Amino acid sequence: MDLNLQITDMAGAYIEHSMVIMNFCTMVSVQLKNSMCRVFSDNVQYRWQTKSGDVKTVIPDATINCQIRGRRGTSFINAPQFVMEVLSDSTEEYDRGEKMRLYESQEINEYWIVNWRNRQVEIYDLGYDEHDDPEYHLWNVITDQNKQELKMVHFPHIKMDFDELFNFKW
Repeated sequence: MDLNLQITDMAGAYIEHSMVIMNFCTMVSVQLKNSMCRVFSDNVQYRWQTKSGDVKTVIPDATINCQIRGRRGTSFINAPQFVMEVLSDSTEEYDRGEKMRLYESQEINEYWIVNWRNRQVEIYDLGYDEHDDPEYHLWNVITDQNKQELKMVHFPHIKMDFDELFNFKW
């Protein structure tokens, strides 16, 4: 069985990268407490079979999964409903390219790309093209200028705080 893993050097990741993940998971976890959904940080792996038959394994920075029984061993085999990736110099191309296409093919409803250096959140919503193939559409780009617009498309009841997401104070 070919796992087709992508090895990415994460050594030396900035503390701010981890803090964005932690801040997001902390905000969301409390609000999902009485639901069937759970938020997971960057230590959970997902393993999917692609249309071509390859098995892909990824470890997103943060996910919301409402089907937490869909796992085999240490991996979820179902797709989460939400994925967030926090950009690093070493992973930006992968997060915007191959990983984004994989999430699209697994029909993950919402994908956030977070740039902690620029305090920017790109929110992508899943739609379908004229052939019924899944594709992401840029729904909004959130910065300090429009930070009050930060919200989750597919979890509108979850309240998000832009400044809290980027809170790096010790």
